[in-house]
Amino acid sequence: MTDNLTKEQRHKNMTHIRSTNTRIEKDVTKALWNLGYRFRKNVKTLPGKPDIAIQKYKIVIFLDSCFWHKCPEHFKKPKSNLEYWEPKIKRNIERDAEINQYYKDNNWHILRIWEHEIKKTNFQNTIEKIKNFIELNKL
Repeated sequence: MTDNLTKEQRHKNMTHIRSTNTRIEKDVTKALWNLGYRFRKNVKTLPGKPDIAIQKYKIVIFLDSCFWHKCPEHFKKPKSNLEYWEPKIKRNIERDAEINQYYKDNNWHILRIWEHEIKKTNFQNTIEKIKNFIELNKL
């Protein structure tokens, strides 16, 4: 099935998709900052450009979108342009695994949070989960 948008329309849509300073990233980082945690966001020098990094304790946290990282619960396969989307999503998953392995091999503590875990109904639980992860690995 072909794409139902023109090349120009698709380009415009794709350029408006944010990779940093997303709503979920802003919400999580604000909550953690208010709890007293100090960190860096989107550190370009670290593999995978983690959303949150506390380098002093070798902690990285990724906030993964359900679509771009193929959440097993919420991923909806695109209906058009499958020859583009299937390899794109597959490569994202492979890259996530490579990044995870890099951090494990280098004794970093890595946490991946799904977008749906941050949504309103689970927000406080997710912040508590991140807080516990940080506290456990600060030692």
